[in-house]
Amino acid sequence: MKGLLIAGTASGVGKTTVALAIMAGLRSRGLAVQPFKCGPDFLDTGHHTRICGRTARNLDTWMLSVEANRSVLRTAARGADVIVAEGMMGLFDGKNGTTEIGSSAEIAKLLRLPVVLVIDAATSARSIAAVVLGFEMFDAELRLAGVILNRVAGERHYEMLREAIDSSCRTKILGWLPLEPAIAIPERHLGLHGAAEQTVDGSEAALDAFAALATKHLDLDGLLELECGLEIAGVEPARVDVSSSADVVRVGVPSDHAFSFYYEDNLDLLREQGAEIVWFSPLSDGSLPSGLDALYLGGGYPELHAKQLSGNQQMLEEVRTFAASGRPVYAECGGMLYLSESLSVDEGSYAMAGVMPLSIQMTDRLVQFGYVTVEFTEDCLLGRKGTVVRGHSFHHSRIALQGNVSTNYHVQYSISGKEELEGFRHGNVLASYIHLHFRANPAVAENFVAAIRQARTLQVVTA
Repeated sequence: MKGLLIAGTASGVGKTTVALAIMAGLRSRGLAVQPFKCGPDFLDTGHHTRICGRTARNLDTWMLSVEANRSVLRTAARGADVIVAEGMMGLFDGKNGTTEIGSSAEIAKLLRLPVVLVIDAATSARSIAAVVLGFEMFDAELRLAGVILNRVAGERHYEMLREAIDSSCRTKILGWLPLEPAIAIPERHLGLHGAAEQTVDGSEAALDAFAALATKHLDLDGLLELECGLEIAGVEPARVDVSSSADVVRVGVPSDHAFSFYYEDNLDLLREQGAEIVWFSPLSDGSLPSGLDALYLGGGYPELHAKQLSGNQQMLEEVRTFAASGRPVYAECGGMLYLSESLSVDEGSYAMAGVMPLSIQMTDRLVQFGYVTVEFTEDCLLGRKGTVVRGHSFHHSRIALQGNVSTNYHVQYSISGKEELEGFRHGNVLASYIHLHFRANPAVAENFVAAIRQARTLQVVTA
């Protein structure tokens, strides 16, 4: 299958812009493009999905095993013509400064994807050849298939850069992009603005703008010569035999401008266990969908919509009633903020659902960042005591006030080495700042659905 990985010399060089242009350009040729994002990212995947019309997936060699990554690639790529994966940070940046663990380079080699390197050329001339030469020489096992020069001032600037690279390097130049305001995606404290914030008309305009740039400035034919060396054909994912509609559990999952951070594989694993994902909006809906057996509240930007969320009193009351009914509720990061008693932002403090005895305050800097390893210290919604699963933490808030609530997680942060007790449990509700990747330990999804079925059975018995 055709495939490539878009990497960068560092963060901020425009990998996402280049990746979206390539995706749009290939899609404009009528090709089915399957997007992937390396690392723990929810924002870039949303933009990939919007441009490609196929759900983007996360690849990650720290959270997921070798076989899990290959399974994610093979399963998602079925029916596609070409794979386009976007790397994270710099090509060789990962867990530490001495190994490739957790890096885009490791993923490229693991999945046999040729690498196209993005270089910010805005302030470069002949020195750019030294950059390319260094990346060529750094890892002889890595297939560096080409470079794309970003933020080029114009044709004359590009010609100078091309001459420098061609005279000293063997890597092929696969195109360049100018600094183009029409395709710029605004940023905020957690990264790019989310794809959900784009209107339908805006999405179509963005696709056209990216495709036009790719057609004009990128060597799409050269990119289509690149092949993924991994055999794509694989077995269908195992699914629980759900013999009747009575065996299906309905899991309410919020999706709107305030809530959109989910690993798609988490949802897939729940579906494989017999869960039906039922979408709703805490921002605009007046009530929860009918017949729900559980809630899974993911992350997002509730702090940007605190006033509107707080003002939707009917939805808040329905969430409180649902939690009080004994049905399972699992919340991650932004979802935990929504379940708290109050959320303090720059404009003031807003009452939230009040399901968890926590008061949350937004901060002007990251409180915890990076990969985490979680071990369950008690039996909980997601598994038995001693279960280990990996995930990541990334938030600009802190718990300002904590009431009487137990903890079910022992968390170890990979960057700081800090350890703490987290995973707040209040009755049938489990909430945490940690975004868990269920495919790091698929038993988590199995246990969650089993807990939902058990709770439903108990409700029927006691009714």
